[in-house]
Amino acid sequence: MNQLQHSDLTIGSITKHLKRIAIPASVGFLFNTLFNVVDTIYAGRLSTDALAGLTLSFPIFFIIIAVTAGLGNAISALASIALGQKNKPLFHQLIKNALILGVILSIIITILAPFITEPLFNLLGSDDLSRSLGISYTNTIFLGSLFFVFNALFSGILSAQGQTKPYRNFLVIGFFMNLILDPLLIFGWFGLPRLGVIGVALATVIVQMFGTIYLFFKVKSSSEFDLKLLNTSTISANSMKDILKQAIPSSLNMATIAIGIFIINYYVIKYGGTTAIAGYGAGVRIEQLALLPTLGLNIAVLTIVGQNYGARQFNRIIEVLKKANLYGIIIMIIGALIIFPFAPFWIGLFNQDTAVISQGARYLRIETLAFITYVILNICVSVLQGIKKPGFAIYIGIYRQVLPFAIFYLLGTTFNMGLDGVWWGIVLINWSAVGITVWYTKRVLKKVNIV
Repeated sequence: MNQLQHSDLTIGSITKHLKRIAIPASVGFLFNTLFNVVDTIYAGRLSTDALAGLTLSFPIFFIIIAVTAGLGNAISALASIALGQKNKPLFHQLIKNALILGVILSIIITILAPFITEPLFNLLGSDDLSRSLGISYTNTIFLGSLFFVFNALFSGILSAQGQTKPYRNFLVIGFFMNLILDPLLIFGWFGLPRLGVIGVALATVIVQMFGTIYLFFKVKSSSEFDLKLLNTSTISANSMKDILKQAIPSSLNMATIAIGIFIINYYVIKYGGTTAIAGYGAGVRIEQLALLPTLGLNIAVLTIVGQNYGARQFNRIIEVLKKANLYGIIIMIIGALIIFPFAPFWIGLFNQDTAVISQGARYLRIETLAFITYVILNICVSVLQGIKKPGFAIYIGIYRQVLPFAIFYLLGTTFNMGLDGVWWGIVLINWSAVGITVWYTKRVLKKVNIV
């Protein structure tokens, strides 16, 4: 099968398409998570305060992730639909206008970053050292926002064609680059200045810059891309509007995740202090590893559903939804069985403090009960995005990430559960969100005559 045939997801086996798209994407996300794991390990080697600082920075760092994910998902969904309609001029017009939006948004992020970082850290009420280290890390990351945005856009353009291997290759290479750059910049090897947590951030920016260059050439040589069509495409307010209509709900959904993490961090510090936040930060890294295969499935579902929606192949959309959920649930059960009994060992890879290990292991063991929820929630949201119904992501995101502020207080303070109230609150809210999401997805699919 040649590259052009690979890009047509409206024909052929759904199972084969899922595997061909999801597996490379999952491998890429594995190395992306290992990238973050390396950063976390080195931060833990610097100090518990450095590890806490990186953990505290994560929800603020999510501002970039939210913007990039929103644009990436938007171009992937809309470009997939255009390809399903066999409309190459529209495909290229969407690309051109998405790239322009990416430049504008990255400039805004870079300018605003210094004004929002410190106030957000101050809200958390962490100790001075961990807050200072987190601010230094975050401000450095924001300087590379353009590279993060472009990498997400290029990845979305390639994913719309069923090509996830280039992004996988970048993430694999980026992991090994980071493995070398981190100690060089953190500890000042070979005469370089010792930068500490700033070195962690700078290594990340350098890797992202490499990714932008690499993925640009991959897009340029991809099967559906035509430079002449791109050059003749118009800058269209309508196209930008369509992209933003698709991107904003996705970005806001990601932003609510950042708010949710911010709220979790607040309560973890309140009930457990710096030791607990360090344990939680390590536990999240392990959890991310378990969720990796589902991230690949999300990309595959969005792309396959988008093309088949454009081609009006509605029966294939239902098949994607059922099979992706089945595969994801099986994978999550296996992940939970691996993580639960060995939770202290996994946390110990990041930090040797017995209190950190105890707190992180407790979080992981309770959180395994929520693993399946992430599969169902994300796949349903991907299906809705693929049929140009992205708005629900905002509302379920608010439900999952903002409601916990009250739930954590109720369980942690009113019922005197402390940190356990935070961990069990996450599980309870996620499972209730699954019930709402499944009901809504079925309702929308019926409404647009897909079922």
